[in-house]
Amino acid sequence: MSSVLSATRLLKRRLGVKVALEEEARFRASFDGSKLSFMPAAVVRPRTRADITTVLELANRHQVPVTVRGGGTSLTGSGSPLRGGWVLDLSGWKRIRLDAEAGTVEAQAGVVVADLQRAVEAAGWFYPPDPASKQYSTLGGNIACNAGGMHGGKYGVTRDFVLALRGFLPTGEYVEWGSGTKKFAAGFNLRDLWIGSEGMLGVVTEATLKLIPQPAARWTILTAFADESAAFRAARALFAQRIQPAICEFLDRASVTCAERATGKTVFPGQAGRAVILLELAGTAGELAEARQPVLDWARTHALAMKEAANRPEAEELWSVRRKCSGAMFELGDAKLNEDIVVPMRNYERFAAFLDRLRAKARLPIPTFGHLADGNLHVNIMYHAADRAEFLRAERTVGTLMREVVRLGGAISGEHGIGLAKSPFLRLQHSPAQIKAMKAVKTALDPNGILNPGKMFTPFKVWEHPRLKIRLPWDHK
Repeated sequence: MSSVLSATRLLKRRLGVKVALEEEARFRASFDGSKLSFMPAAVVRPRTRADITTVLELANRHQVPVTVRGGGTSLTGSGSPLRGGWVLDLSGWKRIRLDAEAGTVEAQAGVVVADLQRAVEAAGWFYPPDPASKQYSTLGGNIACNAGGMHGGKYGVTRDFVLALRGFLPTGEYVEWGSGTKKFAAGFNLRDLWIGSEGMLGVVTEATLKLIPQPAARWTILTAFADESAAFRAARALFAQRIQPAICEFLDRASVTCAERATGKTVFPGQAGRAVILLELAGTAGELAEARQPVLDWARTHALAMKEAANRPEAEELWSVRRKCSGAMFELGDAKLNEDIVVPMRNYERFAAFLDRLRAKARLPIPTFGHLADGNLHVNIMYHAADRAEFLRAERTVGTLMREVVRLGGAISGEHGIGLAKSPFLRLQHSPAQIKAMKAVKTALDPNGILNPGKMFTPFKVWEHPRLKIRLPWDHK
């Protein structure tokens, strides 16, 4: 610890006011959306590339852990400074430079994703990745966990839009991976190693992103089903027709019931608490005209009820059930474990049956919603934080969930990453040989192990570490 303190004093002398040592600043940087808190020795807010080089070179020389931070919205602890050390805060790096002719944009790591979307949409372009935290999360964090969102099934996730990355190796050297061109086959693709690496292989300071034209028209329809299995069967029937909605959101009965109670409105009068699928088509007016009738026919065949939006205000009204459901779940418990698993489409109904068994075994509410076009479902295990027995049941339930997801051929995370919360389950997903290869890459790029150490590979016992009893802005999103 004395070496960290002496290194911190040296860092302060080098960078001055860019280094915050006050307890309040360090506390705010001690946790992310997981609410797992670990106090850093300092928070560094660099202004130049040279500042970042200074931080990393000193960190390597004195063996000080460094955790990169943006909006702090990670739900797995990947943004919490587990080993203390220094937090490198890039939230002030917000420059956006649009090339409207080429359909690309250069954006720094601290740009809030929703701000990026608004900037490019003003010029007629569209950046589809849209995590639920987009009003708070930054581009750097989205790259770190390869964030997706509701548009993932049709358009893809963050990785599918990154042309180039600029930043620093853990040792402090500046590097550029890829270029602003839409084709690049010169050397190893280390760009994609950084994407999804949760800040363990390098510091992303800027990205060049490709854009697509803003859809000229959108059409929204909300459909109701008797239960989750019926909704899953209907979704598979839709995709079997080669219909590719821009958004295909599923909400189970518990999620809908919570949203209805929160708003005081029944989504489908006379059919309270039904499972629903919310579809949005996007494209040219001609494409929507062609796809609309098959979707209406599908809804009449499979759904108990449907609501079609005639315009954008009506579409926004239909969207209200999706926007309200996550925050409304806190009526079922004051804490939740939000697991973003992925299930292959062929096993949707088997997973629905498993969730019924899981709820009964756990004796806990487990409202579930998510993106059926790519199988990324958010399983919310609700509990009361002050009830130790409920908390332990919730933690055990996560393990049962992860084992079944892998058995069904799925993924333990679709967009939240591994961090601390899912580190006990990485070995369910990957063989020893695969994990060994990942560790070899980490060692090659970060020989002193200073960048976000202790994450992903070392199982962390979340249940032995108290979570902060705070409510974050995105808890209600």
